[in-house]
Amino acid sequence: MNDSKDSRKKLWLGVIIIPCVALLTLLSWAVVKSDGNPGGVKINSDLGEIAVVSEMAPPLVLELIDGGIVKLDDLKGKVVMVDFWSSWCPPCVEEAPILSSVYRDYVGKGVEFIGIAIWDQPNPVISHINQFQIKFPIGLDREGKIAINYGLRGIPEKYFIDQRGNLTRKFSGSISSDELKEIIDGMLSETN
Repeated sequence: MNDSKDSRKKLWLGVIIIPCVALLTLLSWAVVKSDGNPGGVKINSDLGEIAVVSEMAPPLVLELIDGGIVKLDDLKGKVVMVDFWSSWCPPCVEEAPILSSVYRDYVGKGVEFIGIAIWDQPNPVISHINQFQIKFPIGLDREGKIAINYGLRGIPEKYFIDQRGNLTRKFSGSISSDELKEIIDGMLSETN
């Protein structure tokens, strides 16, 4: 009788312990592999323009930090730059004054920027907006759903959408004012 109880205890221990150890091993491997970032998003080290197949941009509905909502569908007819960033990302912080300045240069010229803070919190995002006097719409993608839809691989990363709603260009890493203006001017001239 004791042998039967011991066998059942060993069986239950095996049924419970082995899967738990396997799960912990898998989670540990994932944390090490992603440098501790649960979403796998990292600061971009591959810099510059990345080739994309021109196709309809993924849908985007973003609740803004100020309480409004921006929908990509409502921006058809404009060149749209979608910027994924975070307040804890040094290249994103360095790039913020460039984006803010270039945006002001294109207000009323058929261009819109959308900033999407990923894996961030409201207070640091609001501080970032205030510090760099950012006037374009910014929201949080707390769960990374928009980032996944866009195929985000790191931050900062910018996606350029033409007036018809097609994703036509992608830029990884920080961008200079001249590079950003060249891309926007080229996209604006394509329909003129």
